[in-house]
Amino acid sequence: MVNLEDEAETNTASEERTPKRKRRVAKKKGPAKAKGPNGKRKRISRNFPASSFEEALEFAKAIFKIGSGSPVRRLTLFNEIGKSPESSASRLMITNASKYGLTSGGYQAEQLQLTPDGLRAIDEEGSVRERIKARVKLAIEDIEVFKGLYDHFMGNKLPARAVLIDAAKELGVQPDAVSEAVDTFIVNLKFVGLLQTLSGAERIVTVDHLLDSVPATSQSLAPISTVAVSKEIKSLVTAEHAHFETTCFYVAPIGDSASDLRKHSDLFLGSIVEPAVEPFKLSVIRADAIDKPGVITKQIIEYLLKSRLVIVDLSHHNPNVFYELAIRHMMRLPVVQIIRQADRVPFDINQMRTIIIDDSDVYSLVPKIESYRSEISTQIRRALEDPDSVDNPITTYYPALKAALN
Repeated sequence: MVNLEDEAETNTASEERTPKRKRRVAKKKGPAKAKGPNGKRKRISRNFPASSFEEALEFAKAIFKIGSGSPVRRLTLFNEIGKSPESSASRLMITNASKYGLTSGGYQAEQLQLTPDGLRAIDEEGSVRERIKARVKLAIEDIEVFKGLYDHFMGNKLPARAVLIDAAKELGVQPDAVSEAVDTFIVNLKFVGLLQTLSGAERIVTVDHLLDSVPATSQSLAPISTVAVSKEIKSLVTAEHAHFETTCFYVAPIGDSASDLRKHSDLFLGSIVEPAVEPFKLSVIRADAIDKPGVITKQIIEYLLKSRLVIVDLSHHNPNVFYELAIRHMMRLPVVQIIRQADRVPFDINQMRTIIIDDSDVYSLVPKIESYRSEISTQIRRALEDPDSVDNPITTYYPALKAALN
């Protein structure tokens, strides 16, 4: 049975609560975390920011929007964006924006301020070329490991993942962080425009090439943006035997066998989603592996309520998919959203980060598969590392509303 609790009916702004307050609802345990010799949770040692540049840039934009370029009080900032200033997610936002050189001031500082480079990176009214150069500098050139990878592979096709991992290790990235470093590097390259599809392959281009390719009048810097045979769907499993803590439930439009919907879902599942999930040791389960496609059953709801991760494909605007997404939102559990480029993200959820995949033809899709995988892996990593920071329309307007399983 699902119980709803709203612990802050009178004042949602009072969300600034004790960070580690004991919750009334028992938290579902995930897989055992790696521990050090003293028995405490082992911390990942990174020599790069723990988020993509795009995520840090959004935080910098919020500072600019509130302060118009002037310093902003930390408490005022987080009150405006509806988050607790003391939460681990908020501290991570500040830390990552600082590591990228977008902001000055740590998570204990009274005020936060954009750096000169940070201002140039978000200035929509300034020179497009200067904005590009600032983003490239902060996202790639000023991060030692990313600059090392970029300098090594610049002008070439995006190499195989194993090659990038070996190169990152040589640059001093620790083994437990190397996969994350490679994913973040690829995502940053794509966002700033240094990863482009040329001659049928994704290539790491020079900054000069990037600047030459930008229209002089362009004021919008969208990322300058494969097909393997899909794997066989996993054998049927039942909810009674499922290990939810090691499960990624894939919510997608499925359709009948041999239909276009099924072909779409099989392609995304086998070529993009499963490879992106694999590093996290989770088993990907789609609804047709547990029950009849197109029918929302008790087993499907159980997967939505209990799976450690849910990936939702919003393509084709399937009603069942949106219904299932709403159930997951109520549980405030990790979700990653994807959609094909041909469909628009609906207004109600367009504030949530959604990975857009161009499958308009084989020539558009194939060269970009690796970067799509990295984008999904990056979002998975963020979601699993801090499940309590789950953001959706319900948490935005009712931050203390929780659903619990009894």
